Amino acid sequence: MQKRRIGAYIIKQLLTRKQRFPLVLMLEPLFLCNLHCKGCGKINQPREILEQMLTVDQCVGAAEECGAPVVTIAGGEPLLHPEITTIIDELIRRKRFVYLCTNGLLVERKIAEFSPSPYLTFNIHFDGLAERHDAAVCLEGAFDKATNAIQQLVGAGFRVTTNTTFFKGQTAEDAGRLFDHLSGLGVEAMTVAAGFNYENADDQDSFLGREGTKKLFREILRSAKKSWTFNHSGMYLDFLAGNRDFPCTPWGNPTRSLKGWQLPCYLLNDGYAQSFQELMEKTEWDRYGVGNDPRCGDCMVHCGFEPTAVLETVKHPLQALSVAVRGPGR
Repeated sequence: MQKRRIGAYIIKQLLTRKQRFPLVLMLEPLFLCNLHCKGCGKINQPREILEQMLTVDQCVGAAEECGAPVVTIAGGEPLLHPEITTIIDELIRRKRFVYLCTNGLLVERKIAEFSPSPYLTFNIHFDGLAERHDAAVCLEGAFDKATNAIQQLVGAGFRVTTNTTFFKGQTAEDAGRLFDHLSGLGVEAMTVAAGFNYENADDQDSFLGREGTKKLFREILRSAKKSWTFNHSGMYLDFLAGNRDFPCTPWGNPTRSLKGWQLPCYLLNDGYAQSFQELMEKTEWDRYGVGNDPRCGDCMVHCGFEPTAVLETVKHPLQALSVAVRGPGR
């Protein structure tokens, strides 16, 4: 159902010749988190900002204003929001597909407040196997808690995916062992990415860079097992492995946080627009992307390039079929 709905949405936009349109709304109702991950700059906000949260009406209004069929709720840790269940219920009532991104630490306490739905997916964060993950999030035992969260959610009938960010030092062998672990837990699919070097992140020395990203994912995908299901298009995975070159589509995943609509994307922060229309019409999109802005030089993150890959899949189905037959990364 989700694939059909999103496919119909994309075709409608293309038939109406809309030049720019969103696929996923990145909604950040708060920056507050119960972890302080060394590769993330979101938590390094002033205390007065960390104490603020978007209201239910603001969250629903952002989804209505944007119109994207998918809403990813990130943060911060969304389960810290006192009205997160109401936000999700209202989005589901409007037939939005919701991905709730969480580190899993609060799932045991909060799971009873949610009901399984084809429109709701819990997206649990992992940065690698136990030792690497716990070191990245600066909390011993975090890997085991996230694993237990998946077991509880899958057992209760929820849709569950995972989100893994790789940093320097990660090997294809360790990545494979992580994917075996997650697949064995019964997750629906896995999202993967190389870490983006946020300007405010505590650790600035552990990012893979563009060539490091290609090398790692080429090795991972060439050894991929049938049991591994990635939450990506084959074209995007082929891009990660360095087999094709895509421009960034930053408006594909616009970000609405408590500060406004973030310019130009989820990863860079050049200010905020007060409305989605202002973001789309007044952002100087040509200033950004590889070759235009040095901050974009090493980026291969799905929030910018997956929309491009999805659109290329729709526009060039034979190329997508060729990737599917031979396998991405090969």
